[in-house]
Amino acid sequence: MVQRVVFPADKDLDVLPLYMDSNAVANSPMPDEKPAMAANVTSVGTDLHPDDLLGRRSVRVRAGKRLSFGSYFNAFPAAYWRKWTTVFTVSLRVQTSGSGSLVVYRSNARGVTQRVESFRVSGESTNTHDLSLAQFGDGGWYWFDLIADAEGMTLVSADWSVPDNGKPAGRLNIGVTTFNRADYCSRTIAAIAADPALREVLHEMIVVDQGNEKVQDEADFDEIAADMGAQLRIINQPNLGGSGGFSRNMLETVNGDTADYVLLLDDDVVVETEGILRSATFADFCRVPTIVGGHMFDMFDRSVLHAYAESVNMWKFLWGPSGELYHRHNLATQNLRATPWMHRRWDVDFNGWWMCLIPTSVIKEIGLSLPVFIKWDDAEYGLRAKAAGYPTVSMPGTAVWHVSWIDKDDSVDWQAYFHSRNRLVAGLIHSPYSKGGDLLKQSLAVDVKHIFSMQYYAASARVMALRDVLSGPDHMHRTIGTRAAELRAMKNDFADSSMQKDPGAFPPPRRRKPPRKGQEPSAPKLYALGPWLAKTLVKQTAVPASEMSGQNPETAIAHQDSKWWRLSQLDSAVVSNADGSGASWYKRDAKKARSLLRESILLHLELRQNWDELQLQYRTQLGEVTSGRAWESTINEAAARDSAGK
Repeated sequence: MVQRVVFPADKDLDVLPLYMDSNAVANSPMPDEKPAMAANVTSVGTDLHPDDLLGRRSVRVRAGKRLSFGSYFNAFPAAYWRKWTTVFTVSLRVQTSGSGSLVVYRSNARGVTQRVESFRVSGESTNTHDLSLAQFGDGGWYWFDLIADAEGMTLVSADWSVPDNGKPAGRLNIGVTTFNRADYCSRTIAAIAADPALREVLHEMIVVDQGNEKVQDEADFDEIAADMGAQLRIINQPNLGGSGGFSRNMLETVNGDTADYVLLLDDDVVVETEGILRSATFADFCRVPTIVGGHMFDMFDRSVLHAYAESVNMWKFLWGPSGELYHRHNLATQNLRATPWMHRRWDVDFNGWWMCLIPTSVIKEIGLSLPVFIKWDDAEYGLRAKAAGYPTVSMPGTAVWHVSWIDKDDSVDWQAYFHSRNRLVAGLIHSPYSKGGDLLKQSLAVDVKHIFSMQYYAASARVMALRDVLSGPDHMHRTIGTRAAELRAMKNDFADSSMQKDPGAFPPPRRRKPPRKGQEPSAPKLYALGPWLAKTLVKQTAVPASEMSGQNPETAIAHQDSKWWRLSQLDSAVVSNADGSGASWYKRDAKKARSLLRESILLHLELRQNWDELQLQYRTQLGEVTSGRAWESTINEAAARDSAGK
């Protein structure tokens, strides 16, 4: 059994459309329809009621109603099994009570629905249907609908099975890295403890706790730990970031040599445990050892699929949605059957480590994470695995809910260092283009935008990143336990990083001159970009800010309006943060802008000049930098430093 039809344990109405659709229609939109024009974009699941959920695997179909399981969690992603596994057929088994019809559908890569077969069912009934995967080369799913007669019917259970040819199920470790999110982490442990099917393949759940608010101090921890028994292990270590925690999970799995896989999980997630089980089962049947990743739904908008398939643009060396995909698709307003692009199989370069299964054999061959603390560790690892012949599959029907990055300010706080440093390091290791293609130009452009936006803290952190990259790969292990603290300490030197939560903390806005023609600045036109940049450069680096702008901000700007081309025309502004919890007073400083811009340009020129030599260093030392021996040394040194500090 590789996939069970399941329903949300908490009967949450917001996520029910991810599991089923009670306003089902037999036909999908035409493949050339635009998403907003799809046939049933506003009617997904409006008749669903939590009382119809009779258990984790059972649901009532009301009299005369149609219930479709052509949904994200309960349709079968046939194209992925066809491409990546040795499986050629799948069996659908459906147990029902009551009378009605069971209709089996499939789709093709263009999202066109095709009826496969239909059956009448009555009384206590079990129907099994053997289905071929031969026609799913480029995409397509299987699913079924139930249509109840006047007396109604019940889905007792349903599942999808494949021939195992005597192959035993692999053993799974789950590795969680946490830093002061003990409540989230405790709930994740409890969810896993409550799933008996997952517990059957689970060898060990390893929680690497790097914070000072410990998971073991949660009120319900002792009860959960007693339930998990030997399947739960807590490891306390100093904070080495996500890459340090996940590398410890990998290291413990490799050294234990009893689990076939380690599934990495972020600490701030809500899990669908069926997806974890599906990941391990899918990996069991893959042709070669394969990294199996889960998708990401938005924690605070729970029907929104935030990240589906991601790749790295090797010319720009920037990660993002694969092909023409986009982030943030709402399955409550446009379900799987009405979303043609979801029926195509999407291949990826990597999967985020919010949920990602890695075979132990792959770790033994290519090593652990780069010691980058946070950012780019997952993308770099996927590229490294791909180069070694091990693909990554972002598997539909496996997912977690996670806080999306649209609610984060991590590009303008201390994490700006890691965004810059780790992208450059990954580019040195993996870019196939001379001098990194467009990477250095893109990096310099980001620095300029920060400087022109009066974000001097972020720009200073990025200058530090350039210096560290130029120093060679040895700096990564040496600084992983200390750099984040140093960066946080720097923020006291910058007004733009001093966030105030009280709206009354700032003087009222006042301008020396009103906006030109009463209009706020707009993005420069492409044909006028050169003169505009020249004029802005002079303003930013040679013209002192007005005295009044240091006493009163010129304006207050909402986060979504804080574009670099708008901020660059101001002398000061109060700017809100991403989640709306506070704001900072940005103040233009021509001397600081001039110094940061000069440093950034010179360091980028030096990096370009020394690119080939640095690339050889980073590539040559990659095996040692990511080895278990190097990580053990770093972990032990951090523990000794932590003990000495106490």
